[in-house]
Amino acid sequence: MDSFVRIWYVYLTLGGFIFAILTMGSYSLLLFFSAVLLLLLIYCLHPTHIHHWTLGLQMCWQTVWHLYIQYQLYWLQETPDSRLLLAISALMLMTQRVSSLSLDLQEGTITSSFQNSSQDLSVLIPFLSYSLNFPALLGGPLCSFNTFVQSVRQMSVTPHLTPYLRRLTSKILQVIILVWIKYPLKELLKSITFRVNSPCVCQNIIWIWILSLLLKMNYYAHWKVSECVNNAAGIGFHGYSHSGKKSWDGFSDGSPWVTEALSRPSAFARQWNRTTAVWLRRMVFKRSNISPLFMTFLFSAWWHGLHPGQILGFIIWSVTVQGDYKMHHFLHPMLTSKWRKWLYVCLNWAFTQLTISCVVVCVELQSLESVKLLWCSYIAVLPLLSVLIIIIL
Repeated sequence: MDSFVRIWYVYLTLGGFIFAILTMGSYSLLLFFSAVLLLLLIYCLHPTHIHHWTLGLQMCWQTVWHLYIQYQLYWLQETPDSRLLLAISALMLMTQRVSSLSLDLQEGTITSSFQNSSQDLSVLIPFLSYSLNFPALLGGPLCSFNTFVQSVRQMSVTPHLTPYLRRLTSKILQVIILVWIKYPLKELLKSITFRVNSPCVCQNIIWIWILSLLLKMNYYAHWKVSECVNNAAGIGFHGYSHSGKKSWDGFSDGSPWVTEALSRPSAFARQWNRTTAVWLRRMVFKRSNISPLFMTFLFSAWWHGLHPGQILGFIIWSVTVQGDYKMHHFLHPMLTSKWRKWLYVCLNWAFTQLTISCVVVCVELQSLESVKLLWCSYIAVLPLLSVLIIIIL
């Protein structure tokens, strides 16, 4: 390994180590335990067996702390330490990285110079750096190990920020716009009162839709900031375009403008938090023989923490996606004219927005209160409509 490349690995790892201690305090040990466990598994196990052990142990470790938070919230009625919540959020992202890496090892897609790790301990440095690198510690799109290695090598050869400055400025402007959009949404929420059993059908539906938009803007802004941080650090290099310029577009959780314009729940599921969706598809959907769609959303609920609202939210999402597939298959042959296609797109866009609102509110608010909030509104009819579509079609 080139000495300059090794310096970059050490820099990223040491930065992650210090950043974790400063932001999480003693709870940073949760991440260090996972990183050490990964190295031990890589060193001791054959690549063909490493993935199941890595994913299983990491998910169990993560679940223990998720259950501890639920114990504090629902049993002790206490507010968890913010540093613990931050550590678990980082632990969830680490679960993505270590499981992606272990599957790469099992499938033999890791660059050959890193495969014989049991013979030379020094080649474990890139694995440690990948799991603990500071730009991806608290957010950011999931980056494959090979992409990470390629980015580090690129960082050691040429300066990374200068050619990327224009693109970085554009992304920062998007963050500012997303943050600015939140303020009128907050004012709209204050101006519309949510009332249980309100005689006005539209009022509660619009209130929940605006609340979901506000929650989604928080996610979009966070993902875009994380993308900027990773790209500014030089991580996420995606090769060269046809004109010979560096491409960073592949390292993204998707565009909020594209995602919100989608008119099908299934397409929204693939674009929302795009790198996580790809990770779930790779970890569960492609490897499950029984109800892969349902198992994928069930695993996502497990990964998110198994709060009551999260379980209901992902069940609603799986039912909605399945209903979307059946409805599209049934109606597509009938869309023979342009006005029918436009009507189908407009109605389906509204249906997608409202059903995703149910999902976001349940998943984000987590507790049973979110479930009660949902079922006190007429918007709860939409998930039931998806169930009816599945039964009939």
